[in-house]
Amino acid sequence: MEILIGILAVFALIFLYDVFIQKKRAIIHNFPIVGHLRYLLMLIGPELRQYWVANDKEEQPFNRSERDWIYSSANNENNTFGFGTSEIIYSVGYPIIKNAGIPFPEQKAFKLKEDPTRIPCLKTLGEFNKRAKAYRPSSIINISGMSFGSLGKNAISALNKGALLAGCYHNTGEGSVSDYHLHGADIMWQIGTGYFGCRNHDGTFSLEKLVARCTEVPNIKAIEIKLSQGAKPGKGGILPAAKITPEISRVRDIPMGVDCMSPNSHTEFSNASELVDFIEKIASATGLPVGIKSAIGQDNFWYELADIMKERNCGPDFITIDGGEGGTGAAPLTFADHVSLPFKIGFSRVYQIFQKKGISQRIVWIGSGKLGFPDRSIIAMALGCDIIHIAREAMLSIGCIQAQKCHTGHCPAGIATQNKWLEAGVNVEEKGVSFKNYIYHLRKELLQLSHAAGYEHPCQFKGSDIEFSSGVNKFSTLSDIFGYEKDDPQFISMKEYLLEKKTN
Repeated sequence: MEILIGILAVFALIFLYDVFIQKKRAIIHNFPIVGHLRYLLMLIGPELRQYWVANDKEEQPFNRSERDWIYSSANNENNTFGFGTSEIIYSVGYPIIKNAGIPFPEQKAFKLKEDPTRIPCLKTLGEFNKRAKAYRPSSIINISGMSFGSLGKNAISALNKGALLAGCYHNTGEGSVSDYHLHGADIMWQIGTGYFGCRNHDGTFSLEKLVARCTEVPNIKAIEIKLSQGAKPGKGGILPAAKITPEISRVRDIPMGVDCMSPNSHTEFSNASELVDFIEKIASATGLPVGIKSAIGQDNFWYELADIMKERNCGPDFITIDGGEGGTGAAPLTFADHVSLPFKIGFSRVYQIFQKKGISQRIVWIGSGKLGFPDRSIIAMALGCDIIHIAREAMLSIGCIQAQKCHTGHCPAGIATQNKWLEAGVNVEEKGVSFKNYIYHLRKELLQLSHAAGYEHPCQFKGSDIEFSSGVNKFSTLSDIFGYEKDDPQFISMKEYLLEKKTN
Protein backbone atom coordinates (compact mmCIF):
# COMPACT_ATOMS: atom_id res chain seq x y z
CA MET A 1 0.00 0.00 0.00
CA GLU A 2 2.83 2.41 0.86
CA ILE A 3 4.44 1.76 -2.54
CA LEU A 4 1.14 2.46 -4.31
CA ILE A 5 0.69 5.69 -2.38
CA GLY A 6 4.25 6.71 -3.27
CA ILE A 7 3.65 6.05 -6.97
CA LEU A 8 0.40 8.02 -6.91
CA ALA A 9 2.21 10.89 -5.17
CA VAL A 10 4.87 10.96 -7.91
CA PHE A 11 2.18 11.02 -10.60
CA ALA A 12 0.39 13.82 -8.76
CA LEU A 13 3.57 15.90 -8.66
CA ILE A 14 4.15 15.29 -12.37
CA PHE A 15 0.54 16.27 -13.07
CA LEU A 16 0.88 19.53 -11.15
CA TYR A 17 4.23 20.33 -12.82
CA ASP A 18 2.85 19.62 -16.31
CA VAL A 19 -0.25 21.75 -15.87
CA PHE A 20 0.91 24.69 -13.74
CA ILE A 21 4.71 25.05 -14.04
CA GLN A 22 6.10 23.96 -17.41
CA LYS A 23 5.10 26.31 -20.24
CA LYS A 24 7.05 24.96 -23.24
CA ARG A 25 5.04 21.95 -24.41
CA ALA A 26 1.34 22.21 -25.16
CA ILE A 27 0.92 18.43 -25.48
CA ILE A 28 2.19 17.85 -21.93
CA HIS A 29 0.04 20.69 -20.59
CA ASN A 30 -3.10 19.45 -22.31
CA PHE A 31 -2.42 15.77 -21.61
CA PRO A 32 -0.43 15.69 -18.35
CA ILE A 33 1.54 12.52 -17.59
CA VAL A 34 0.31 10.71 -20.73
CA GLY A 35 1.85 13.38 -22.96
CA HIS A 36 5.32 12.27 -21.86
CA LEU A 37 4.81 9.02 -23.78
CA ARG A 38 4.91 10.98 -27.05
CA TYR A 39 8.40 12.30 -26.29
CA LEU A 40 9.57 8.89 -25.11
CA LEU A 41 8.41 7.32 -28.39
CA MET A 42 10.09 10.13 -30.33
CA LEU A 43 13.31 9.44 -28.42
CA ILE A 44 13.38 5.72 -29.21
CA GLY A 45 11.56 6.00 -32.55
CA PRO A 46 14.69 5.49 -34.73
CA GLU A 47 15.55 2.32 -32.83
CA LEU A 48 11.98 1.00 -33.10
CA ARG A 49 11.96 1.60 -36.84
CA GLN A 50 15.42 0.15 -37.31
CA TYR A 51 14.80 -3.10 -35.48
CA TRP A 52 11.05 -3.66 -35.75
CA VAL A 53 9.33 -1.62 -38.44
CA ALA A 54 11.53 -0.97 -41.50
CA ASN A 55 12.11 -3.80 -43.96
CA ASP A 56 15.56 -4.93 -45.11
CA LYS A 57 15.76 -2.50 -48.05
CA GLU A 58 14.02 0.51 -46.54
CA GLU A 59 16.38 2.35 -44.22
CA GLN A 60 18.77 5.13 -45.16
CA PRO A 61 21.57 5.91 -45.56
CA PHE A 62 22.45 2.20 -45.26
CA ASN A 63 19.67 -0.35 -45.27
CA ARG A 64 19.66 -3.49 -43.13
CA SER A 65 20.90 -5.76 -45.92
CA GLU A 66 23.88 -3.48 -46.54
CA ARG A 67 24.72 -3.29 -42.86
CA ASP A 68 24.37 -7.06 -42.47
CA TRP A 69 26.83 -7.60 -45.34
CA ILE A 70 29.37 -5.30 -43.68
CA TYR A 71 28.86 -6.81 -40.21
CA SER A 72 29.18 -10.37 -41.51
CA SER A 73 32.31 -9.46 -43.48
CA ALA A 74 33.86 -7.68 -40.49
CA ASN A 75 33.16 -10.69 -38.26
CA ASN A 76 34.58 -13.02 -40.92
CA GLU A 77 31.24 -14.82 -41.09
CA ASN A 78 29.21 -16.06 -44.04
CA ASN A 79 28.16 -12.92 -45.94
CA THR A 80 26.21 -14.67 -48.69
CA PHE A 81 22.42 -14.47 -49.08
CA GLY A 82 20.05 -17.27 -49.99
CA PHE A 83 16.94 -17.75 -52.13
CA GLY A 84 17.82 -15.23 -54.85
CA THR A 85 17.72 -11.47 -55.07
CA SER A 86 15.12 -9.40 -53.25
CA GLU A 87 15.81 -6.43 -55.53
CA ILE A 88 13.36 -5.24 -58.18
CA ILE A 89 15.74 -5.72 -61.09
CA TYR A 90 13.58 -3.87 -63.63
CA SER A 91 13.36 -0.77 -61.45
CA VAL A 92 14.77 2.39 -63.03
CA GLY A 93 18.46 2.85 -62.23
CA TYR A 94 19.09 -0.76 -61.25
CA PRO A 95 22.68 -1.71 -62.27
CA ILE A 96 23.72 -4.95 -63.97
CA ILE A 97 27.36 -6.06 -64.21
CA LYS A 98 27.75 -8.03 -67.44
CA ASN A 99 29.53 -11.34 -67.02
CA ALA A 100 31.80 -12.76 -69.72
CA GLY A 101 30.94 -15.85 -71.75
CA ILE A 102 34.21 -17.36 -70.53
CA PRO A 103 35.39 -15.96 -67.17
CA PHE A 104 39.00 -15.22 -66.33
CA PRO A 105 40.23 -18.52 -64.79
CA GLU A 106 40.67 -18.31 -61.02
CA GLN A 107 43.60 -20.73 -61.22
CA LYS A 108 45.47 -18.27 -63.45
CA ALA A 109 44.95 -15.30 -61.14
CA PHE A 110 48.20 -14.26 -59.49
CA LYS A 111 47.83 -13.63 -55.75
CA LEU A 112 50.11 -12.91 -52.83
CA LYS A 113 50.31 -15.78 -50.34
CA GLU A 114 50.22 -13.41 -47.38
CA ASP A 115 47.16 -11.60 -48.74
CA PRO A 116 45.32 -13.19 -51.69
CA THR A 117 42.87 -10.24 -51.77
CA ARG A 118 45.48 -7.53 -52.38
CA ILE A 119 44.58 -5.31 -55.37
CA PRO A 120 47.21 -2.64 -56.06
CA CYS A 121 46.53 0.71 -57.67
CA LEU A 122 47.63 0.76 -61.31
CA LYS A 123 48.83 4.37 -61.14
CA THR A 124 51.45 6.10 -59.02
CA LEU A 125 50.56 9.31 -57.20
CA GLY A 126 53.01 12.00 -58.28
CA GLU A 127 54.57 10.07 -61.16
CA PHE A 128 53.66 12.55 -63.91
CA ASN A 129 54.82 15.56 -61.90
CA LYS A 130 57.98 13.70 -60.86
CA ARG A 131 57.48 14.14 -57.13
CA ALA A 132 60.51 13.07 -55.13
CA LYS A 133 58.40 10.73 -52.99
CA ALA A 134 55.91 9.42 -55.58
CA TYR A 135 53.66 6.75 -54.08
CA ARG A 136 51.81 3.75 -55.52
CA PRO A 137 49.12 2.56 -53.04
CA SER A 138 49.15 -1.18 -52.51
CA SER A 139 45.34 -1.24 -52.21
CA ILE A 140 42.64 0.30 -54.38
CA ILE A 141 40.35 0.43 -51.30
CA ASN A 142 41.42 2.90 -48.61
CA ILE A 143 40.02 4.86 -45.66
CA SER A 144 38.46 8.22 -46.43
CA GLY A 145 38.90 11.37 -44.35
CA MET A 146 37.49 11.10 -40.81
CA SER A 147 39.12 13.35 -38.25
CA PHE A 148 40.28 12.64 -34.74
CA GLY A 149 37.76 14.79 -32.93
CA SER A 150 34.84 13.70 -35.04
CA LEU A 151 35.85 10.12 -34.20
CA GLY A 152 37.32 9.10 -30.87
CA LYS A 153 40.86 7.91 -30.22
CA ASN A 154 39.90 4.23 -30.04
CA ALA A 155 38.05 4.37 -33.35
CA ILE A 156 40.95 6.14 -35.09
CA SER A 157 43.43 3.67 -33.57
CA ALA A 158 41.36 0.68 -34.65
CA LEU A 159 41.07 1.97 -38.21
CA ASN A 160 44.79 2.69 -38.44
CA LYS A 161 45.75 -0.72 -37.09
CA GLY A 162 43.22 -2.33 -39.41
CA ALA A 163 44.62 -0.37 -42.34
CA LEU A 164 48.09 -1.68 -41.51
CA LEU A 165 46.79 -5.26 -41.45
CA ALA A 166 44.87 -4.76 -44.71
CA GLY A 167 47.72 -2.97 -46.47
CA CYS A 168 45.72 0.18 -47.22
CA TYR A 169 46.28 3.82 -46.35
CA HIS A 170 44.42 5.95 -43.83
CA ASN A 171 43.22 9.47 -44.68
CA THR A 172 43.39 11.64 -41.56
CA GLY A 173 40.48 13.94 -42.30
CA GLU A 174 41.04 17.66 -41.79
CA GLY A 175 41.66 17.25 -38.03
CA SER A 176 45.39 16.65 -38.63
CA VAL A 177 47.74 13.77 -37.88
CA SER A 178 47.09 12.65 -34.31
CA ASP A 179 49.00 10.16 -32.16
CA TYR A 180 46.31 7.61 -33.02
CA HIS A 181 47.16 7.71 -36.73
CA LEU A 182 50.66 6.46 -35.93
CA HIS A 183 50.14 2.71 -35.52
CA GLY A 184 51.99 1.89 -38.72
CA ALA A 185 49.61 2.36 -41.65
CA ASP A 186 50.41 4.67 -44.55
CA ILE A 187 48.80 8.09 -44.09
CA MET A 188 47.21 10.59 -46.44
CA TRP A 189 47.20 13.89 -44.56
CA GLN A 190 44.13 15.93 -45.40
CA ILE A 191 44.45 19.72 -45.03
CA GLY A 192 41.23 21.67 -44.76
CA THR A 193 40.45 25.34 -44.48
CA GLY A 194 41.44 25.40 -40.80
CA TYR A 195 44.98 24.17 -41.62
CA PHE A 196 44.97 22.05 -38.47
CA GLY A 197 48.40 20.74 -37.57
CA CYS A 198 50.08 23.19 -39.93
CA ARG A 199 48.69 26.53 -38.83
CA ASN A 200 49.88 29.66 -37.13
CA HIS A 201 48.06 30.86 -34.03
CA ASP A 202 45.97 33.23 -36.13
CA GLY A 203 44.72 30.33 -38.26
CA THR A 204 46.85 30.99 -41.33
CA PHE A 205 48.85 28.27 -43.07
CA SER A 206 52.37 27.39 -41.90
CA LEU A 207 54.55 25.62 -44.47
CA GLU A 208 57.29 25.21 -41.86
CA LYS A 209 55.00 23.23 -39.53
CA LEU A 210 53.77 21.11 -42.45
CA VAL A 211 57.30 20.20 -43.53
CA ALA A 212 58.36 19.50 -39.94
CA ARG A 213 55.43 17.13 -39.37
CA CYS A 214 56.01 15.30 -42.67
CA THR A 215 59.67 14.85 -41.74
CA GLU A 216 58.74 13.66 -38.27
CA VAL A 217 56.17 11.13 -39.58
CA PRO A 218 57.58 9.19 -42.58
CA ASN A 219 54.30 7.27 -42.92
CA ILE A 220 52.74 10.39 -44.43
CA LYS A 221 52.73 9.39 -48.09
CA ALA A 222 50.48 12.03 -49.67
CA ILE A 223 48.73 15.31 -48.89
CA GLU A 224 45.11 16.03 -49.81
CA ILE A 225 43.83 19.62 -49.88
CA LYS A 226 40.13 19.57 -49.10
CA LEU A 227 38.17 22.13 -51.08
CA SER A 228 34.82 20.72 -49.98
CA GLN A 229 33.08 17.48 -48.99
CA GLY A 230 29.85 15.79 -49.98
CA ALA A 231 28.10 16.29 -46.64
CA LYS A 232 28.38 20.07 -46.60
CA PRO A 233 30.13 21.53 -49.65
CA GLY A 234 30.89 25.22 -49.37
CA LYS A 235 30.49 25.12 -45.59
CA GLY A 236 33.29 24.81 -43.08
CA GLY A 237 33.65 21.95 -40.62
CA ILE A 238 32.17 22.17 -37.13
CA LEU A 239 33.60 20.60 -33.98
CA PRO A 240 31.45 21.57 -30.96
CA ALA A 241 33.28 22.86 -27.91
CA ALA A 242 31.92 19.94 -25.89
CA LYS A 243 33.90 17.51 -28.07
CA ILE A 244 37.21 19.42 -27.83
CA THR A 245 39.51 17.73 -25.34
CA PRO A 246 42.95 19.04 -24.30
CA GLU A 247 44.45 16.47 -26.66
CA ILE A 248 42.38 17.63 -29.63
CA SER A 249 43.27 21.20 -28.75
CA ARG A 250 46.96 20.26 -28.91
CA VAL A 251 46.71 18.26 -32.16
CA ARG A 252 44.72 20.95 -33.97
CA ASP A 253 46.33 23.91 -32.21
CA ILE A 254 42.94 25.38 -31.29
CA PRO A 255 41.63 26.87 -28.01
CA MET A 256 39.54 24.99 -25.48
CA GLY A 257 35.99 25.96 -24.58
CA VAL A 258 34.82 27.37 -27.92
CA ASP A 259 33.35 25.71 -31.01
CA CYS A 260 35.95 24.96 -33.67
CA MET A 261 34.52 26.52 -36.83
CA SER A 262 36.55 26.01 -39.99
CA PRO A 263 36.16 28.73 -42.65
CA ASN A 264 34.16 27.78 -45.71
CA SER A 265 37.08 28.55 -48.04
CA HIS A 266 40.88 28.64 -47.98
CA THR A 267 42.87 31.77 -47.20
CA GLU A 268 45.93 30.59 -49.19
CA PHE A 269 44.22 30.74 -52.60
CA SER A 270 41.08 32.18 -54.19
CA ASN A 271 41.17 30.77 -57.72
CA ALA A 272 42.40 27.77 -59.70
CA SER A 273 45.75 29.33 -60.61
CA GLU A 274 46.56 30.17 -56.99
CA LEU A 275 45.48 26.65 -55.99
CA VAL A 276 48.02 25.18 -58.40
CA ASP A 277 50.68 27.50 -56.94
CA PHE A 278 49.78 26.28 -53.44
CA ILE A 279 49.97 22.62 -54.54
CA GLU A 280 53.36 23.10 -56.14
CA LYS A 281 54.69 24.96 -53.10
CA ILE A 282 53.74 22.07 -50.80
CA ALA A 283 54.97 19.38 -53.20
CA SER A 284 58.28 21.15 -53.69
CA ALA A 285 58.82 21.56 -49.95
CA THR A 286 57.82 18.02 -48.94
CA GLY A 287 58.51 15.94 -52.05
CA LEU A 288 55.12 14.29 -51.52
CA PRO A 289 52.31 13.90 -54.06
CA VAL A 290 49.61 16.53 -53.44
CA GLY A 291 45.99 16.32 -54.55
CA ILE A 292 42.60 17.88 -53.95
CA LYS A 293 39.23 16.70 -52.71
CA SER A 294 35.94 18.27 -53.71
CA ALA A 295 32.23 17.79 -54.03
CA ILE A 296 30.90 18.84 -57.43
CA GLY A 297 28.45 21.61 -58.28
CA GLN A 298 29.19 24.39 -60.75
CA ASP A 299 31.73 23.26 -63.35
CA ASN A 300 33.47 26.51 -64.39
CA PHE A 301 36.21 25.98 -61.78
CA TRP A 302 37.05 22.57 -63.26
CA TYR A 303 37.35 23.92 -66.80
CA GLU A 304 39.68 26.60 -65.50
CA LEU A 305 41.77 24.10 -63.53
CA ALA A 306 42.08 21.75 -66.52
CA ASP A 307 43.22 24.62 -68.77
CA ILE A 308 45.84 25.73 -66.24
CA MET A 309 47.13 22.19 -65.71
CA LYS A 310 47.50 21.63 -69.45
CA GLU A 311 49.15 25.00 -70.02
CA ARG A 312 51.54 24.86 -67.06
CA ASN A 313 52.08 21.07 -67.12
CA CYS A 314 51.68 20.77 -63.36
CA GLY A 315 48.96 20.70 -60.71
CA PRO A 316 47.27 18.13 -58.47
CA ASP A 317 48.65 14.59 -58.61
CA PHE A 318 45.25 13.17 -57.67
CA ILE A 319 41.67 14.38 -57.54
CA THR A 320 39.16 12.97 -55.06
CA ILE A 321 35.54 13.42 -56.10
CA ASP A 322 33.10 13.19 -53.19
CA GLY A 323 29.46 12.49 -53.96
CA GLY A 324 26.61 14.41 -52.37
CA GLU A 325 25.50 11.12 -50.78
CA GLY A 326 28.64 11.13 -48.61
CA GLY A 327 28.48 12.34 -45.04
CA THR A 328 30.44 11.34 -41.94
CA GLY A 329 30.37 14.86 -40.53
CA ALA A 330 27.52 16.87 -39.07
CA ALA A 331 25.77 19.12 -41.58
CA PRO A 332 22.71 21.34 -41.90
CA LEU A 333 19.83 19.35 -43.38
CA THR A 334 19.60 21.34 -46.60
CA PHE A 335 23.32 20.96 -47.26
CA ALA A 336 23.15 17.22 -46.65
CA ASP A 337 20.06 16.77 -48.82
CA HIS A 338 20.32 19.31 -51.63
CA VAL A 339 23.83 20.70 -52.15
CA SER A 340 26.34 19.05 -54.56
CA LEU A 341 25.81 16.40 -57.20
CA PRO A 342 25.64 12.69 -56.44
CA PHE A 343 28.80 10.74 -57.14
CA LYS A 344 28.15 9.25 -60.58
CA ILE A 345 26.95 12.55 -62.02
CA GLY A 346 29.65 14.70 -60.43
CA PHE A 347 32.51 12.35 -61.22
CA SER A 348 31.55 11.79 -64.85
CA ARG A 349 31.27 15.54 -65.52
CA VAL A 350 34.67 16.38 -64.07
CA TYR A 351 36.43 13.37 -65.58
CA GLN A 352 35.22 14.25 -69.07
CA ILE A 353 36.53 17.82 -68.75
CA PHE A 354 40.04 16.53 -68.16
CA GLN A 355 39.68 13.70 -70.67
CA LYS A 356 38.74 16.12 -73.46
CA LYS A 357 41.83 18.17 -72.57
CA GLY A 358 43.93 15.03 -72.93
CA ILE A 359 45.24 15.13 -69.36
CA SER A 360 43.01 12.67 -67.48
CA GLN A 361 45.68 9.94 -67.59
CA ARG A 362 48.18 12.03 -65.65
CA ILE A 363 45.78 12.21 -62.69
CA VAL A 364 45.02 9.48 -60.14
CA TRP A 365 41.22 9.54 -59.76
CA ILE A 366 39.69 8.77 -56.36
CA GLY A 367 35.98 8.30 -55.68
CA SER A 368 34.05 8.52 -52.41
CA GLY A 369 30.42 8.56 -51.33
CA LYS A 370 28.77 5.23 -50.36
CA LEU A 371 31.12 3.23 -52.59
CA GLY A 372 32.18 0.61 -50.04
CA PHE A 373 30.27 -2.25 -51.65
CA PRO A 374 31.50 -4.45 -54.51
CA ASP A 375 28.94 -3.37 -57.12
CA ARG A 376 29.37 0.36 -56.39
CA SER A 377 33.15 0.12 -56.43
CA ILE A 378 33.00 -1.61 -59.82
CA ILE A 379 30.71 1.10 -61.22
CA ALA A 380 33.05 3.83 -59.91
CA MET A 381 36.02 2.13 -61.57
CA ALA A 382 34.11 1.71 -64.82
CA LEU A 383 33.57 5.49 -64.75
CA GLY A 384 37.31 6.10 -64.36
CA CYS A 385 38.23 5.80 -60.67
CA ASP A 386 41.62 4.34 -59.79
CA ILE A 387 41.04 4.29 -56.02
CA ILE A 388 37.99 4.07 -53.74
CA HIS A 389 37.74 5.87 -50.38
CA ILE A 390 35.35 4.51 -47.75
CA ALA A 391 34.19 6.20 -44.56
CA ARG A 392 30.85 5.22 -43.04
CA GLU A 393 31.30 1.63 -44.22
CA ALA A 394 34.60 1.62 -42.29
CA MET A 395 32.75 2.92 -39.23
CA LEU A 396 30.13 0.17 -39.58
CA SER A 397 32.87 -2.44 -39.78
CA ILE A 398 34.20 -1.45 -36.35
CA GLY A 399 30.81 -1.40 -34.65
CA CYS A 400 28.78 1.63 -35.79
CA ILE A 401 25.05 0.86 -35.56
CA GLN A 402 23.83 3.83 -37.63
CA ALA A 403 22.32 5.51 -34.57
CA GLN A 404 22.88 8.85 -36.36
CA LYS A 405 24.06 10.51 -33.14
CA CYS A 406 27.47 11.51 -34.60
CA HIS A 407 26.84 15.23 -34.16
CA THR A 408 25.79 14.94 -30.50
CA GLY A 409 28.89 13.39 -28.96
CA HIS A 410 26.73 10.55 -27.60
CA CYS A 411 27.48 7.79 -30.11
CA PRO A 412 26.22 4.62 -28.37
CA ALA A 413 28.85 2.50 -30.16
CA GLY A 414 31.67 4.68 -28.82
CA ILE A 415 32.97 5.64 -32.29
CA ALA A 416 31.94 9.24 -33.00
CA THR A 417 32.45 10.53 -29.46
CA GLN A 418 35.08 11.73 -27.00
CA ASN A 419 33.12 10.33 -24.02
CA LYS A 420 35.58 8.07 -22.19
CA TRP A 421 32.88 5.66 -20.97
CA LEU A 422 31.40 5.19 -24.43
CA GLU A 423 34.82 5.01 -26.10
CA ALA A 424 35.84 2.20 -23.77
CA GLY A 425 33.45 -0.09 -25.61
CA VAL A 426 35.68 0.00 -28.71
CA ASN A 427 38.32 -2.72 -28.36
CA VAL A 428 41.13 -1.37 -30.54
CA GLU A 429 42.82 -4.68 -31.36
CA GLU A 430 39.61 -6.58 -32.10
CA LYS A 431 38.06 -3.77 -34.13
CA GLY A 432 41.27 -3.38 -36.11
CA VAL A 433 40.94 -7.03 -37.15
CA SER A 434 37.25 -6.44 -37.95
CA PHE A 435 38.13 -3.62 -40.34
CA LYS A 436 40.80 -5.78 -41.96
CA ASN A 437 38.25 -8.58 -42.44
CA TYR A 438 35.80 -6.18 -44.10
CA ILE A 439 38.49 -4.93 -46.52
CA TYR A 440 39.51 -8.51 -47.29
CA HIS A 441 35.94 -9.53 -48.11
CA LEU A 442 35.32 -6.41 -50.18
CA ARG A 443 38.48 -6.92 -52.23
CA LYS A 444 37.78 -10.65 -52.53
CA GLU A 445 34.39 -9.95 -54.10
CA LEU A 446 35.89 -7.28 -56.34
CA LEU A 447 38.30 -9.90 -57.68
CA GLN A 448 35.51 -12.43 -58.09
CA LEU A 449 33.39 -9.93 -60.03
CA SER A 450 36.37 -9.02 -62.19
CA HIS A 451 37.06 -12.65 -63.01
CA ALA A 452 33.38 -13.25 -63.80
CA ALA A 453 33.56 -10.40 -66.33
CA GLY A 454 36.76 -11.81 -67.89
CA TYR A 455 39.19 -9.42 -66.19
CA GLU A 456 42.06 -9.83 -63.73
CA HIS A 457 41.87 -6.36 -62.15
CA PRO A 458 38.73 -4.30 -61.30
CA CYS A 459 40.11 -1.22 -63.08
CA GLN A 460 39.79 -3.10 -66.37
CA PHE A 461 36.01 -2.62 -66.24
CA LYS A 462 34.66 -0.27 -68.90
CA GLY A 463 31.40 1.66 -69.03
CA SER A 464 30.09 -0.79 -71.63
CA ASP A 465 30.39 -3.59 -69.05
CA ILE A 466 27.67 -2.03 -66.87
CA GLU A 467 24.03 -1.61 -67.82
CA PHE A 468 21.29 0.28 -66.02
CA SER A 469 17.59 -0.46 -66.21
CA SER A 470 15.35 2.31 -67.49
CA GLY A 471 12.21 0.19 -67.39
CA VAL A 472 11.06 -3.23 -68.62
CA ASN A 473 13.15 -4.30 -71.64
CA LYS A 474 15.06 -1.00 -71.57
CA PHE A 475 18.69 -1.13 -70.51
CA SER A 476 21.48 1.34 -71.30
CA THR A 477 25.22 1.01 -70.73
CA LEU A 478 27.13 3.33 -68.45
CA SER A 479 28.95 4.63 -71.52
CA ASP A 480 25.69 5.47 -73.28
CA ILE A 481 24.24 7.21 -70.24
CA PHE A 482 27.24 9.45 -69.55
CA GLY A 483 28.50 9.77 -73.10
CA TYR A 484 32.09 8.62 -72.71
CA GLU A 485 34.36 5.61 -72.23
CA LYS A 486 37.14 5.95 -69.69
CA ASP A 487 40.81 5.93 -70.69
CA ASP A 488 42.48 2.56 -71.26
CA PRO A 489 44.13 1.63 -67.94
CA GLN A 490 47.02 0.01 -69.85
CA PHE A 491 46.91 -2.97 -67.52
CA ILE A 492 49.83 -5.38 -67.75
CA SER A 493 49.21 -8.18 -65.22
CA MET A 494 48.51 -8.54 -61.50
CA LYS A 495 51.86 -10.27 -61.11
CA GLU A 496 53.63 -7.21 -62.50
CA TYR A 497 51.97 -4.84 -60.02
CA LEU A 498 51.92 -7.11 -56.98
CA LEU A 499 55.62 -7.94 -57.19
CA GLU A 500 56.66 -4.38 -57.95
CA LYS A 501 58.27 -2.78 -54.92
CA LYS A 502 55.98 -0.08 -53.60
CA THR A 503 57.33 3.42 -54.28
CA ASN A 504 57.97 5.38 -51.11
